Amino acid sequence: MSDSHRRLDDQYRVTGLTDLAVSPDGDRIAYVTSEFDARANERLSSLFVVPSDGSRDPHRLSRASTVSAPQWSPDGGKLAVLATREEDAALRAANDDPDEEEEEEESPETQLWSFDIERGGDARQVTMFDEGAREFDWGPEGERVVVTARDPTEEQQAYLDQREEDGPVEVTRLQHKYDGQGWLDDVTSYLFVVDVDSREATRIDEAYGGGAREPATGLSPAWSPDGDRIAFLSTRAERPDDVTYSDLYTIRPDGTGLEKVTDSSLAVDGGTWGPTGRHLAFPGSDKDNAYDPTKLHVADIEADEFWAVSASIDRPLSRGGAFDWTDDDTLLGLIGDEGQTRLVRFNAHEDDPERVYERQGALEDLASIAVNGGTVAMHISGPHESPNAHSLAVEAIDDGETDPERLTDLNGDLLEDYDEPETRWVEFESDGQPIEGLVYFPPGHDPEDGNVPLITTIHGGPISYDRPGFNYDYTFWTDRGYALLRVNYRGSASYGGEFSRAIEGDWGHWEPADVIAGIDYVVDEGWINPDRVFVTGFSYGGAQTAYVLSQSDVAAAGAAEHGIYDRYAYFGTGDSHNRMQRDFGLPWDEEETYRGISSITDVGEIDAPLLVTAGGQDWRCPPTQSEQLYVSVAKQGVDSKLVVYEDEHHNIGEPDRAVHRLTELTEWFEDHDPATE
Repeated sequence: MSDSHRRLDDQYRVTGLTDLAVSPDGDRIAYVTSEFDARANERLSSLFVVPSDGSRDPHRLSRASTVSAPQWSPDGGKLAVLATREEDAALRAANDDPDEEEEEEESPETQLWSFDIERGGDARQVTMFDEGAREFDWGPEGERVVVTARDPTEEQQAYLDQREEDGPVEVTRLQHKYDGQGWLDDVTSYLFVVDVDSREATRIDEAYGGGAREPATGLSPAWSPDGDRIAFLSTRAERPDDVTYSDLYTIRPDGTGLEKVTDSSLAVDGGTWGPTGRHLAFPGSDKDNAYDPTKLHVADIEADEFWAVSASIDRPLSRGGAFDWTDDDTLLGLIGDEGQTRLVRFNAHEDDPERVYERQGALEDLASIAVNGGTVAMHISGPHESPNAHSLAVEAIDDGETDPERLTDLNGDLLEDYDEPETRWVEFESDGQPIEGLVYFPPGHDPEDGNVPLITTIHGGPISYDRPGFNYDYTFWTDRGYALLRVNYRGSASYGGEFSRAIEGDWGHWEPADVIAGIDYVVDEGWINPDRVFVTGFSYGGAQTAYVLSQSDVAAAGAAEHGIYDRYAYFGTGDSHNRMQRDFGLPWDEEETYRGISSITDVGEIDAPLLVTAGGQDWRCPPTQSEQLYVSVAKQGVDSKLVVYEDEHHNIGEPDRAVHRLTELTEWFEDHDPATE
C-alpha cells in the first residue's frame, strides 16, 4: 500500500472524546469515545470509567453503536447512559410469546440503561418507550429518573406506522423539518418519572415541549437536589414554531405546581440546579439578536427572579453551555475568549466573572468540563495533541503550579506516525479591523521557503470561532506538505458582541474580505506561494468559499462543502427559517437584501476550479443549494465536480464516506496545483 493511501486510511484509526461525567465523590470519571469500525463501516461509541487520580488505566464498560450522556447516580453506585442496543435479555425473555409468529426484527430505539458499578456486570435496561428515550436525569434518592420521551396519540401512531411503510409525509407544523431528524410531526414530547427497579413510567402531563427550538434543545430535564421540583424547557406561544425563544419551567414530580422561571425574552438552554436547590443556572441569548453573546444566568426560585452573571465579560458562554456549580455561591464554566475556550469562575449572585486557570497555553484547547465532588474533568487537545480526558482538583484551579492529570492516551499510536506542525497565532488588519488567525506549517519546513501551498479552511456558524483543537484533517494536510490558514473573520464569536454584530444583516461582505486579507498577509510575509492557494469550508464556511471565489482571484481552486448559496431560494427549504427572518426579514418583503447576501448572484465571477459537496438528507443546508452552485459554474465551462453523500445529514458520519471526503478534497487540490506534475 502506498504511503498516500496509508495516510488516508489512518482516518479509520481516529478516536474522538465526547461526554464527561464526574462521580459524586470526585474519585471517578466516566467518558465516551467515538471510534470507526472500518470492517462494519460504522461509527461506534464506547463508555469508559477511570480513576480521577490516574492510578489505574481506563476500564471499558460498553461498546455500542451509540452511547451518550453518562450520569452517575447520587450515591455513585450506578452509572446511567442513553444507548441504542438490542433489548435487555431479561425483558426479551419475559415478553416472548411462543404462540406469536416471529416478526421481522426492527432496529432498536435509544433507551436508558444503567450499570451497577459496585456489583459489576452488563447494563440493565431501565426504559421501554416505543419511540425511545431522549434525555434523563437522576432523582436525588437514586430510585427514580426523569426521562424525555415522545408519546403519540392513536391517530399520530397510525401516521407513524404508515410512514414506516413508506407512506406520504403529512405536515401541519411550520417547523416542518430539522437536520438529523428529517420531517417533523405533531407528536408531543413529555417528561416521565420512571421507577428504576420496576421500570414503571408515569407521564407528567403539564411537562411537555414544543416549538422550533425543541429539536435542538430537547426538554433538558433537571431534578432539584431536594427532590421537590424538576426544571425543563418548553415554548408555549400561540405559534410556538414561529418564535425564537424558549422558556425554563419547573414542576413537582407529581405533576403539580407548574411555574415559569423565565419571561420569554431569551433563547434558553437547559438549567443546572445549585447544591441547595434554591438556585437554577442556565445559558440564555437574546431572542431577537443571535449575535449577542450567550450569557450565564442564575434564577432564584424562591424569589421568582433571575439575572445575568456573565454580561460584563462580553464573551459568549461556550457552545453547549459548559458550566457546573462548585458550591451554592460559585460556578465554573467555559467562555469563548479571543479564539480560545477559557475557564471562568462565576459569582452566582452578581455579575463579577473571573478568568481562572491562567496557565492554559495559547495552543491548548479546553473543549468541555464536568465538575463534581471537588474534581474538574477537562477535555483538552491541541494542534498535535489528541483530545484526552484530564482531571484537576477544584482547589488547584488557581495555584498555577499543579497541572491537570492526564487520564487517557487516545490516538497516541496514530500521532507517533506524524510529525508536529509548527502552529502560531497571527494578527493582521482588514479594512482597519484587527483580525486573528491560526497558521499551521508543514512539519520541519522552513516557513521562509515561500513555495509552500496553502489550504485556507473557513469555519461555519457564522457565530462560532476557530480554536487550536485537534483535527485529523489538519494533521493529514500538514503532513502532506500544506500550510493551513484559519481566520476568525468578523462575525466570529469569542471577540465580543460588537465584533460578532459586524455582520448582522450583511452576510458575505466582511467575512470574505477578512479571509482574503488573511491570505494576502501570509503571502506578503513570504510564507506561501501565491499561485498555490486553495480555499475550502463547510456549512457557512462553504458559503464563504463561494464568496471568496466570486470576489477575488486569490485561489487556484476551491471546495465548497454543504453550504447555502442562494438565500432567497433557501427560505422554507431548510430548518432555519426563523433565523433568516430574524436577521433579514421575510424574503418577499426584503428581496433585494436576500439577493444581495447570496453568492449565487455573483456566480458569473467564479472561474477557479470548484468542487461542491452536499449531504442528500441535509436539512440545514439542503443539497439543492449545492446543485444550484455546481450547475451554475459548470454551465460557464468552469472545471467543476459535484459529490453528494445521499444518506448523510449536515455532517459526514459514515467511516467510508469520511475517508472518501478527505480523499476527494485532497485530490482536488493536488490535481489543480500549478506545481503538481
